[in-house]
Amino acid sequence: MKMSIYATVERTLFKDKNGGATHFTIIKHRFLSFLIWQALRFTFLLFLSKTILLFLFTQSPYTHNFLSLFYFLFFHFSLFLFAISLFILSSPNPLPSASPLDLLLGLARLLFVSRGSAEPELRRKIRVSLSYVLFVNFCAVAGAVSLICVCWGCEVYNVESRSRWYDVYGKLGVRGFVVGLFYGMHYVYKQRWLLRFPIIQRPPFFSFKIGLPLAVGQALKFSAAGYLLSGVLAFFLPNGYTSQDTMGKFMSEQIIFYIGSFVVILCWELNHHLHQVIHTKRFVFAPPKGSAAAETNPSEALLDTLEESTTKSLLQYLAYLDLCMVCESNVDTWRRAAFFEETGETYKRVIAVCLRPLEQLTVKLNESLDTPSIDNSSHLSSQLYLPAKGPEYSKLCESIYDTQVCARIVSSLTARSHKEDRFGIAQLSGSNAAVISIVLSCLLAVETLMGKKTNLQSPNHLMVPAGINWATISTERRDSTVGATGKRRNSPFYAKAYEIAGILRSSIYCIVSAFHNEMLNSSKAGHLEKDWIVSGKPLYGTHELLLQKLRLFLDYQA
Repeated sequence: MKMSIYATVERTLFKDKNGGATHFTIIKHRFLSFLIWQALRFTFLLFLSKTILLFLFTQSPYTHNFLSLFYFLFFHFSLFLFAISLFILSSPNPLPSASPLDLLLGLARLLFVSRGSAEPELRRKIRVSLSYVLFVNFCAVAGAVSLICVCWGCEVYNVESRSRWYDVYGKLGVRGFVVGLFYGMHYVYKQRWLLRFPIIQRPPFFSFKIGLPLAVGQALKFSAAGYLLSGVLAFFLPNGYTSQDTMGKFMSEQIIFYIGSFVVILCWELNHHLHQVIHTKRFVFAPPKGSAAAETNPSEALLDTLEESTTKSLLQYLAYLDLCMVCESNVDTWRRAAFFEETGETYKRVIAVCLRPLEQLTVKLNESLDTPSIDNSSHLSSQLYLPAKGPEYSKLCESIYDTQVCARIVSSLTARSHKEDRFGIAQLSGSNAAVISIVLSCLLAVETLMGKKTNLQSPNHLMVPAGINWATISTERRDSTVGATGKRRNSPFYAKAYEIAGILRSSIYCIVSAFHNEMLNSSKAGHLEKDWIVSGKPLYGTHELLLQKLRLFLDYQA
């Protein structure tokens, strides 16, 4: 079938507004298709484990009764718990969580201080922390239940009395609880819940198939680590063995436990991979080609989703991804041509919705850099040594994904307008100047936060590569400054800022390469600032600073 259910669901989503497929319907249908494929694949995997891996340890593997159905349903229920918690936890952007100190301070603020503007942010962090705790607990419970269901039926776990029942299944459940707890904590710590969108979009069946070897390798490693951790705990539990039990029975129990934990973690790894494949697949926010909606306004569904969806949600990211692929590739040229319609309203809406994350990042950085202090240089220097888990670092981590996609969209669309904009909408509406000004302002703000200060060159001097001088903002001696700069460059904060700066530079070079001749002619005529810099106050820096930076890009020396 190759996931034909999922493809059929996508084709039926976009109707006219009277039919009304809501924005939530897209995510809901993806999650339902995820549950369907999970049930089918893991039923087959459970059957294989019972008939092949545990065949030698089972006296009557093909005997079925009411308990078989009972354990089968509980096995799928445990996987359903894992799927629900994974769906709640997953996000396309890193989410800041509340530390224990933040929880105490937030509780004290709520009890003794009136509600302030920081309360919604604190509540969001608390919700993220609770989702972490919920996921880890669900993994632990699912590990205990799943392991009992997989190992049930093996001869070594046959019970004849109530005490034997407790010794066998109680011990098995506790060890499964430890394995699930270890897996959940590792999953949260490594941020595997982040949705990794692939650079190359492949068919879902092929994407899932190429991830199978990795899932098997991960299951082998996690089951071995979980076996050792739970084995240490097993020494403190009553063993339940009698004098008639032999070493062979003990070894059989250990082998069965390892096979059971391997099957359970393999199910979780396949669940994780299937979740990534289904939820990161590109969704086409457009009506079918040739329909009436495609002829009149094919961009309405995409723009409505970008403007009305929740900020930093999966749905909004899917819309940005679809728009990015339309702007960069030549697959859906008819959709990109619709952006340059005669009125120019569609093009301005697209540019506005993509510049919004860049504007927000620039404003946040500007406020952080311009906070009043006794010594501005010492305050700015303190910004350069922000801890890797501080609020500014969290803002950069949250903004880097939106900045990357949005910068690619505006740069590609602006560069495409050089040949595809028949009505000159991009230039006449001022969108080109807005794009260049905002991206340059954002780049200057990020570079300043990295510890680089831009010095304005005197207009009497010719523009050379040294026109912008980078200087470490510090009043200390040179030797201490060099050491501090090395520490800053080795910090995760500097790496994130450096990544954003590289994305912004590439975006500006994309536009400059397309309009290089026009910009050179405008610069010779003295109209470069008028044509490519907004007349109002920039979000960061001055007109002269933005113009000087743009000229460095024109000379490919930025």
